[in-house]
Amino acid sequence: MLTPRDEAELSEAIAGASGALRITGGGTRPSGRTRGEVLSTGHLSGIRLYEPGALTIVAGAGTPVTEVEEALAAQNQRLPFEPIDHRRLLEQEGVPTIGGMVAVNASGPRRIQAGACRDSLIGVRFVDGAGTVIKNGGRVMKNVTGYDLVKLLAGSWGTLGVMSELSFKVLPGIAATATLRLGGLAAEGAVAAMSAALGSPYEVSGAAYLPDEGDVILRIEGFEASVAYRAERLSGLLERFGAARTLTDRAEEASRWRAVRDAAACAPSEGGAGDVWRISVRPSDGPQVAERLGSRMRLVDWGGGLIWAVVPEGQPLRRELAGIAGHATLLRAAPETHAALGMFHPEPEALAAVSRGLRARFDPRGILNPGLMDGASAAA
Repeated sequence: MLTPRDEAELSEAIAGASGALRITGGGTRPSGRTRGEVLSTGHLSGIRLYEPGALTIVAGAGTPVTEVEEALAAQNQRLPFEPIDHRRLLEQEGVPTIGGMVAVNASGPRRIQAGACRDSLIGVRFVDGAGTVIKNGGRVMKNVTGYDLVKLLAGSWGTLGVMSELSFKVLPGIAATATLRLGGLAAEGAVAAMSAALGSPYEVSGAAYLPDEGDVILRIEGFEASVAYRAERLSGLLERFGAARTLTDRAEEASRWRAVRDAAACAPSEGGAGDVWRISVRPSDGPQVAERLGSRMRLVDWGGGLIWAVVPEGQPLRRELAGIAGHATLLRAAPETHAALGMFHPEPEALAAVSRGLRARFDPRGILNPGLMDGASAAA
């Protein structure tokens, strides 16, 4: 295993590599398609700069997410996008890192309001497949000219470069929260209720549907008086979907949103044995996806735009969803299933050509997580 201690050693390790490299951070998001010698960013750790007044923080890619969150909480600040923790879902140990979080663009329920991880990322330092150190963006919130490599690196799963340092804009902490629960809803009614809530002026920061319970939960955050007012008005707006109940147990409320964030309903410990698929569609197509999935649908987030499903091992789910716009990502499966179906949804040929061109430009030798983002056949 290669364990560079700083950016210079990272550059040397990549430049001197004679074959494929399997990039890892805290080891919490493995993939069945990666191969090669392991290169860990775990030692590229530590908060390099934190300016609470400027709402910015800079940290090494190997810095644990909890370390950053604790530093922010001490100043009543937070990462806006509520990053998912994959450990329970994927049955992994290890420690989620900032670099891994950006590499997979990890974003939780607040994405519908605050945007994704990439939207909070303002600067990045990384090493490309030739060993060249590249810097893009900055350490403060300002306009930057040139190509926006910051957004490009987020969600690239280590195939364009290995990140060494990341800069984020952050937000003030949350003073008060209210969660409304609507019970007894089927998928079509649930999506309609979430759409109504998200289309209201009451600034909903979370909208999820729990199919096994038939519950829709809606979250409102902000100052206490504002939260109370908006929760009351939203309850009135949603009367046609049933009586909304406000959760009063703060521990239960926090536990529910943590379970949504981490897709806990798909965890083996919750009866989620099988392959796990993460399906992104237009919210209006959510009911159609639900009809095709049936009991295999375990969770709906982002107001109907993100659907989690657990299916029998090796089942080619993309075939069943043919004709519905969106993409289905295979997150948890046996290596042979990953090899057969591919982790990522096949891209249209024009887009696939662009993706191949980008990887060839940033990783000309094809050594960074090779094969990981190669699409499966359209039939899969």
